[in-house]
Amino acid sequence: MTAEAVIPEMTSSSLPDWVFPPPGGFAAEALDHIPDLPAHTELIDGSLVFVRPRASFHTLLVDLLTVALRQAAPARMRVRREMSLILAKAQRPEPDLMVIKTEAVRGNDDTYYKAGDVVLIVEVVSPESKVRDHRRKPQLYAEAGISHFWLIEKNSGGPTAYVYELDPVTRSYVITGIHRDRLKLTVPFDLDIDLTEIDDL
Repeated sequence: MTAEAVIPEMTSSSLPDWVFPPPGGFAAEALDHIPDLPAHTELIDGSLVFVRPRASFHTLLVDLLTVALRQAAPARMRVRREMSLILAKAQRPEPDLMVIKTEAVRGNDDTYYKAGDVVLIVEVVSPESKVRDHRRKPQLYAEAGISHFWLIEKNSGGPTAYVYELDPVTRSYVITGIHRDRLKLTVPFDLDIDLTEIDDL
């Protein structure tokens, strides 16, 4: 006889009140005051977005990029992993990585940064977040004026990095390169990342 997992049936009465958005949606600042909010919850268009457990590829690639960016970033910049970003009243996504200006760091109690603090956003695509990562998030980042955006996803040959820069006239991103195996750039600063190192982690 085999044991089967029992998944409790969820009803509206068994869910916390904050699952249901108020009229007009949640405000970005509200996330700091919602009790027992699951880790890595994002706010997109006023609605809470809950993140599923991440696959090993996602975690290892973010580890690799975190170390590489911290080694390459100039003193006037800092790297932050999985911190939320307030873009507008109803927009508070949580990018996988951000490079921010050093003066944006207020202290160890920081829970978010603002668009004007950010130099680079990096999103590593997960299957469950693919539509958001490919469409809505880049649109929000571009509209907020963030100059550099990378989208990295797993392909059959390993990680592929799509590098974008902001067109200030259209407030949209323009692709400047597709990188496999190695990510070598001069903007927003000089860096050279061997993406194949993920295989050794």
